Amino acid sequence: MPYGIAHLSVVPVRNQAEDAAEMCTQLLYGEHFRILEKRKFWSRIRVAYDRTEGWISNTQYQEISEEEYTEIERGEKNHYASDLVSYASAENHSLIPLLLGSSVGHLHLIGQQFEGSYANGTRGKSQLVDTALMYLNAPFVSGGKTPFGIDSAGLTQMVYKINGYNLLRDAAGQAKQGEALSFIEESEEGDLAFFDNNEGIIDHVGIIMRDNYIIHAHGKVRIDRIDHTGIFNAEQGRYSHPLRVIKKIA
Repeated sequence: MPYGIAHLSVVPVRNQAEDAAEMCTQLLYGEHFRILEKRKFWSRIRVAYDRTEGWISNTQYQEISEEEYTEIERGEKNHYASDLVSYASAENHSLIPLLLGSSVGHLHLIGQQFEGSYANGTRGKSQLVDTALMYLNAPFVSGGKTPFGIDSAGLTQMVYKINGYNLLRDAAGQAKQGEALSFIEESEEGDLAFFDNNEGIIDHVGIIMRDNYIIHAHGKVRIDRIDHTGIFNAEQGRYSHPLRVIKKIA
């Protein structure tokens, strides 16, 4: 089975092997994956970090050997770019912009060198909200994982990832992780609040802040009030998301 690594800033991962297909997630620079199927123009992959599967263009990744894939898996994985934008430099002196949360621990496999700050290891839970605030006002993009476009589960996954904690890719999957809390009063900064739709399917998540506020991606990454009913959007004067459950992950 072949393997690959993202050597570009950000790569769309789509539900089908065509440019017009829905984007289910993104690969950030340095993320590695298994190649499950390779066609003339597209490859179906499984992301190592969260096992998300989808299709990427064959022009947007670099193949690596099984030994190199194993080296990444066994090595120190949580080296993540901690600046909003940083750079990797190649031998020809060209620069590649790297976005917050890019994997920078194995750039030697791509033949490049990282220039910037990175987060390493598991950081205190108090850092979660500080990291989330770096995404404030990022526009909502379904499947997005960057400060230039992100969805609700992408926000929580990236914030937790940068701080050394593993979350799955979608809100429903994340809701199955961690310990459920009975009341919002039991929650702490950094805990996750999950919300469901009219069919009872969990489709939204946010990070609880102090004093009954929450940061989440809805239209953009924004801060709203939260109570036992759900998220209250003061601009619209109504509840936008009904609360389903609160989970303590970290």
